[in-house]
Amino acid sequence: MTSASSADSLQSSLGYRFKVLALIEEALTHSSLVNEQKTASPQHNERLEFLGDAVLSLVMSEYLASALPQSSEGTLSKLKAKLVSEASLAQVARRLGLGEHLKLGRGEDRSKGREKDSLLADALEAVLAAVHLDGGFDASRKVTRHIFAEELTNIAAQQEQPGAGDYKTQFQEWCQKRHDTLPRYATVRETGPDHQKLFEVELSIQGEVVGVGSGRSKKEAEQQAAKQALRQVGT
Repeated sequence: MTSASSADSLQSSLGYRFKVLALIEEALTHSSLVNEQKTASPQHNERLEFLGDAVLSLVMSEYLASALPQSSEGTLSKLKAKLVSEASLAQVARRLGLGEHLKLGRGEDRSKGREKDSLLADALEAVLAAVHLDGGFDASRKVTRHIFAEELTNIAAQQEQPGAGDYKTQFQEWCQKRHDTLPRYATVRETGPDHQKLFEVELSIQGEVVGVGSGRSKKEAEQQAAKQALRQVGT
C-alpha cells in the first residue's frame, strides 16, 4: 500500500484529493509487481493507462482548439502529438516526483524502472485516468491543465510569436550572414542525479565563447546559450 504521507505528497502535487484511494493505488502499481506476487494481487495500471491516454488526448485537443483558434488542423495535431509524447509525459512525471511513488517488482526496480520514460509516461496516464474515474471529466481537465501548465504556456507563446523561442536558428542565421560559419555548442558540465540532470553548454564562434546556457536537457541549455549570444551581439 502507498503510505499516507506518500499519497498526501502526490495528491498535493496534483492539486487533487482522491475520494477513493484505491484508484491512485492502482494507477501507481506496475505489472511487474503483480506478476512477481502471483497471488491475489492488486490490479496493475495498464487498464487505467488505456483510459488515461484518451482523457489526455481530449483535454489537450480541447485546450489547443480553444487557445489557438487561428491554427490549422494540421498544426493543432502536431502540437498535440508533441504534448502527449512519451518524452513530454515523462518530463511532467519527473516534475511531480512520480517515480518515487511507483510500486514496482524487484527486477524492474533494480533496472532503474523509476527513471524510465516509458514507465513514467504510462503511470502519468494512469494517474489522470484515476482522477477522471474519481472526480469526473472536470476534475481530470483541471488536473491535466495544472500539471502541464508549463508546457501549455510554452506552446501558446511560441504560436503567438513564431520562431521567437528558437534562438539557435536565429543565431545560426546571424553567424552565416556575418561570419559565413556555423556556431559550435559544447557541453562543459553535467550535474545532478540521472533523473534530474542539469547541463551547461558553451557556444563559440571561431574558437571564441560568446554564450553560456544551462538547462534540464542539452537542447534547452543550447537554446539558452544562443539566447545569451543573441543579446551579446545585439540582435
